[in-house]
Amino acid sequence: MKKFICLLAGCLAGCTLMCASEILTGDMRPELYLPLLQGKKVCVYSNSTGMAGDKHIVDFLVEKNIDVKAIFAPEHGFRIKADAGEHVNNEVDEKTGIAIISLYGSSNKTPLTELVRAYDVVVVDIQDVGLRFYTYYVTMLKIMNACAKEGRQVMVLDRPNPNGFYVDGPILDMKFKSGVGGLPIPVVHGMTLGELALMINGEKWLDDGMTCHLKVIPCANYTHRSRYDLPIAPSPNLPNMKSIYLYPSICFFEGTVASLGRGTDGPFQMYGHPAMKGYPFAFTPRSVPGAKEPVLKDQTCYGVDLRQLSDKKIWREGVNLAYLIDAYQAVGMGEKFFTRFFELLIGVDYVRPMIMAGKSAREIKATWKQDVVRFKKQRKPYLLYKE
Repeated sequence: MKKFICLLAGCLAGCTLMCASEILTGDMRPELYLPLLQGKKVCVYSNSTGMAGDKHIVDFLVEKNIDVKAIFAPEHGFRIKADAGEHVNNEVDEKTGIAIISLYGSSNKTPLTELVRAYDVVVVDIQDVGLRFYTYYVTMLKIMNACAKEGRQVMVLDRPNPNGFYVDGPILDMKFKSGVGGLPIPVVHGMTLGELALMINGEKWLDDGMTCHLKVIPCANYTHRSRYDLPIAPSPNLPNMKSIYLYPSICFFEGTVASLGRGTDGPFQMYGHPAMKGYPFAFTPRSVPGAKEPVLKDQTCYGVDLRQLSDKKIWREGVNLAYLIDAYQAVGMGEKFFTRFFELLIGVDYVRPMIMAGKSAREIKATWKQDVVRFKKQRKPYLLYKE
């Protein structure tokens, strides 16, 4: 059992009450889902984060005589070894002999609707980090679409969202829909995968307004005020909680010519470029596992180390474009600082021109304030946990 910290704001006293509670992920509540899987042909969408206590969910289900026919793997693969965006091929799980079918950039040409036809239930047990551009939920969306078309069930064994205590960022303009943005939601949506799946159904976001036969096994003792430390890194370049908390702000560097630290010991915890020579901090991206060809590989980058920031400061700032604006101004390349990937990440077309016009991070953040208010109201019927 994992121990976590629940933070409850004491508004009147002006203090914060710290209370230890035991959060149980959905897969740690087998009495709620094992009876529903008996006699069913099951496929599991998961990766190395899908641990039910000290056992992987696939091993646990097999041990309980559940007929697991296949494993669906997301970006980075089932064992989380591939680089971001790297093609992952189908393989076989060495421990169980179960086929692993990659749903991300593989050579697999079989339509997903045809794949899910072979199963009664697709079980989703994977650790998300609560960001619109994190691809695990996009894959879940594709699974739900396929299952809706084929009359198959999706069961989500829910997990806490480590960024689930706030909502921030603009809502995706669907003209920028892509593999890093599949739904009209803010950058930080503050929902678990289970809640998001309920919202996908409720808002009729599946193809042709269909709904999927859905069952969510909720977490126990979790609220949207909880701070949840991930026991396993969710992907190669999010190695610790600092990187996960900074990710909503630093990921935008992926749409620029600057480095965010891939190929160093602090990915998503620094930024820099060779042209930023007035900065005292320097780093050199190298080819490493999980970042074989990092941006600006083998070039000395000058910039800012964010690893000393307190978590509370990061939480307080939310999505913070000040880092991006700082690098844009220091590099001095004008619009060439950005790539076309930037709009896919930020999800709207007004942020780049505002940065180029010299607007501050605070001024830009004010433009999506109503997006946040509107989305929080829209998502409310689908929340499983107290705000």
